[in-house]
Amino acid sequence: MGGPLAGIRVLEVGHVLAGPYCGMLLADLGAEVIKIEPPEGDMARTISPHSIGPHNAYFASLNRSKKSVVLDLASDAGRDALRALAAGAHALVTNLRPAAIKKLGLDYASLASANAKLVCVALTGYGLDSSYADRPAYDYVIQALTGVMAITGEPGGPPTKAGYSAVDNSAGMIGALGLLAKIVEGKGGQVDVSMYDVMLSQLNYLAGAWLNAGERAERYPRSAHPYMVPAQLFRTADGWLILFISHDRFWQRFCREVGKPEWIEDARSATMAARRENRARLIEALDALFATADTASWMERLAPLGLVVAPVETLEQALESELARERGMVVPIDTEAGPLRVVGSPLRMAGASPEYTAPPRLGEHTESVLGALKKR
Repeated sequence: MGGPLAGIRVLEVGHVLAGPYCGMLLADLGAEVIKIEPPEGDMARTISPHSIGPHNAYFASLNRSKKSVVLDLASDAGRDALRALAAGAHALVTNLRPAAIKKLGLDYASLASANAKLVCVALTGYGLDSSYADRPAYDYVIQALTGVMAITGEPGGPPTKAGYSAVDNSAGMIGALGLLAKIVEGKGGQVDVSMYDVMLSQLNYLAGAWLNAGERAERYPRSAHPYMVPAQLFRTADGWLILFISHDRFWQRFCREVGKPEWIEDARSATMAARRENRARLIEALDALFATADTASWMERLAPLGLVVAPVETLEQALESELARERGMVVPIDTEAGPLRVVGSPLRMAGASPEYTAPPRLGEHTESVLGALKKR
């Protein structure tokens, strides 16, 4: 594989999402990622009801461009083989529970004698050694515990999770960042990434408001921003539009375009602070305004002004959009059963482009990878 991480070998003892996503990000950058699987394989191989030939769609979305080696880490032979692989690797990524990580010897304390420069990344729910360490931690649970669910949804409605696996994906990205930081440093060691910590850190300014001013994070109708007004969803004559006005200059442009120049001079709406103070009154007036035309018409009028405005589209529309095609974000991978379509890497780097290969079959590379060890 080409790319900026060519020559970097990463062992991934991961399952389902956070660990595999971390490994795939590294593989997209050119790292050789060897996925260590138990004899029954990563559970992700069976999650989706959709497949292209032997490739499960869920598994494929997280495991392209990797090698698969089957090892029974519950056995002495499996652990010995892992140590031998670790001796020639730059890093190991795992998202097993802390008890399993320690029992199977997947931490730096267990592997340093095999390779002192090895970087060991543990993606866990609550950290390797916290009092919560061995509690189960799924994406849903972390969203519940960190306040994400409590601040998501309409006021008065039930707590609501983000519409995708925000916790697992975020933990995978932070894990990749920590791994690369240690490799750049040139020293081995343990990287301890807690999904709980990751999500608290991403609540940054909302957490800061509570910690420094006692302001509670709360929900606003139609995903409105707590401080900027208008910055939320609006219903049009045929759908939904998101408008985000972050500066008084843009507010003035908007008002002139929609035939409301008086809103520029009105003390109740002239400034960001005034609009925030008079949120309810202003949103009511904007609701009536946006209901008078369809989404496309509003886009034609507002987008040329440089305003932050967009229609609310489905995932299906986004994947088929001109922008996704222009950015090369939907990528076909050739397989024996026909093209397997995946979402491409979000990273663009000068002089490098990802080389995507099909996700590995279970144990596809066991013989070649372990055979190479015996020849050393």
